[in-house]
Amino acid sequence: MKSDRDNPFRIAQEQFDRAAALLALPDNVREVLRVPQRELTVRFPVAMDDGSTRMFTGYRVQHNLGRGPTKGGLRYHPSVDIDEVRALAMWMTWKCALVNIPYGGAKGGVVCDPAQLSLQELERLTRRFATEVGIVVGSERDIPAPDVNTNAQIMAWFMDTLSMQQGHTINAVVTGKPVEVGGSLGRNEATGRGVSLMVREWARRHGRRLDQLNVVVQGFGNVGGVAAALLAELGCRVIGVGDASGGYVCRDGLDIAGMRRYAAHHPRRLLAGYSAPGVERIAGDALLETPCDVLVPAAMENQITDRNAARIRAALIVEGANGPTTPLADAILDERGIAVVPDILANAGGVTVSYFEWVQGLQSFFWNEHDVNARLEHIMVDAFNQVCDLAEQRRISLRLAAYLLAVRRVADANIIRGLYP
Repeated sequence: MKSDRDNPFRIAQEQFDRAAALLALPDNVREVLRVPQRELTVRFPVAMDDGSTRMFTGYRVQHNLGRGPTKGGLRYHPSVDIDEVRALAMWMTWKCALVNIPYGGAKGGVVCDPAQLSLQELERLTRRFATEVGIVVGSERDIPAPDVNTNAQIMAWFMDTLSMQQGHTINAVVTGKPVEVGGSLGRNEATGRGVSLMVREWARRHGRRLDQLNVVVQGFGNVGGVAAALLAELGCRVIGVGDASGGYVCRDGLDIAGMRRYAAHHPRRLLAGYSAPGVERIAGDALLETPCDVLVPAAMENQITDRNAARIRAALIVEGANGPTTPLADAILDERGIAVVPDILANAGGVTVSYFEWVQGLQSFFWNEHDVNARLEHIMVDAFNQVCDLAEQRRISLRLAAYLLAVRRVADANIIRGLYP
């Protein structure tokens, strides 16, 4: 059980409350926005390969529907609980509003360790979970996507299950699907690409040369690995990366392309066992405290807390993960002059291209990868500049500026729509 100070939903509410107070939102609007609108908990059986039956618990939470259907990923992880999913759904609401796409926020998950399941067991789990939550999802209601430990194949199973039940293909019921079954070009790289754009724009705004930036990335999966690769392509020196197997540091710069090839061909796509001249293995926790110019936490929430914030040695933090920094840590980082590009901005590339995929699926009209990336860049850069301009104008942190913009948009939508009945 998470402590109150590490409870992600309490953290999400605290972040919202601060923005709501500065916006002077009416009490009735605050009451609506600080809690999820719908929550579904399901417990379902899955037939295991050895002939036994095992029960699993899953969740789907919809935070707010004021700006459109809800949108949010599905994660498979042993630590999934209802408060984590509530927080992630709330953050998704603000994220969608900040980049101004017509969604509310949702999130879902199953308490499991996919590494302990065979491919057949994982498929059966996914199809049964899709059936259980199918009562609340739909292409015009709530559209899931990949998240921690889920991928395009799992989204294909999810879509196929609901399509078979309806008797026809429902292409837009999930995003993050394989391109062969209606996915969008550029979707797999979208979140990491958005992170790299935030670093590029911050450097441009502050007169920093990209080839003089040392970068550390925590997480080497679909977000961290892609971000590290794209930042290296931009000319940054990626001196540290890490995943569940630990941290890997080289002051002269890591061979990110080689490390990604290595991970792709090893169990669970981890870097365990990787070695190269000049590369030092360190503990995962120590990676966050490695001296650098840019730190990208792209793993899980609650990674930078009041217990380690004073030891962070970076000029900029770009939050590739959801909720990696607690409010107590935020205060310490702010006092130390460390800028933080918040998660609801930094990792919004994924949901932005998910929106593109959804639109393409509804219209059965697909774009090329250049168009997808160009549209993503336009939206992300515009949102970044809006946040930075407001932060400078109000002399507040980037996180608070992002929340003021996002919460205002969601509140306005709810006020204009009014209360039903």
